[in-house]
Amino acid sequence: MDRPETPKKDDGKKLKKKDKLAELEQQNGELTLDLQRVRADFENYRKRSEADVSAARQTGGDAMITKLLPVIDTLERAIAHTPSDLADNAWVKGVTGTAKKLEKLMNDLSIERIDAKVGDEFSPERHYAVQYDEDSEGEFEVVTEELQAGYSRNGKMIRQAMVKVARANEVRVNAGANDDTAEVADA
Repeated sequence: MDRPETPKKDDGKKLKKKDKLAELEQQNGELTLDLQRVRADFENYRKRSEADVSAARQTGGDAMITKLLPVIDTLERAIAHTPSDLADNAWVKGVTGTAKKLEKLMNDLSIERIDAKVGDEFSPERHYAVQYDEDSEGEFEVVTEELQAGYSRNGKMIRQAMVKVARANEVRVNAGANDDTAEVADA
């Protein structure tokens, strides 16, 4: 009579090693995926943190600039109303020099003055109308006077230009350009 073969002890060890190897490979795969997720999460966190810091700097800078604008407005009004007999006065030249330094600083900070010249088409995104001539007639709403300068920083509005508005039959075509030779369009 033949006896059924009994599994050898070595076969059992081989099965256990294969099972253990498969289990370790599965754990390795799971840990690798976990590590990849943690790395991706950290990279996303780092990018969000950098964006948050940048946004905070921008917001803080905008807030500081907003507080500085009334000082600039006051200097500009003082210079505009300087009596002609005091134009060569050293003190007046000092105030004018201070205003020029502030203007250079604003350019360095990417702050741009919003043009609101007479004849420019009124734009609610760039202009804040504080007075409107109800009796005027025409197809276009145009700026008739700039009362207070407006400013933007990196394309974002800090303060709209405060203007008077009226209706007119023509408007400057290159409104907003720093060019005094803008064309005029008829209605």
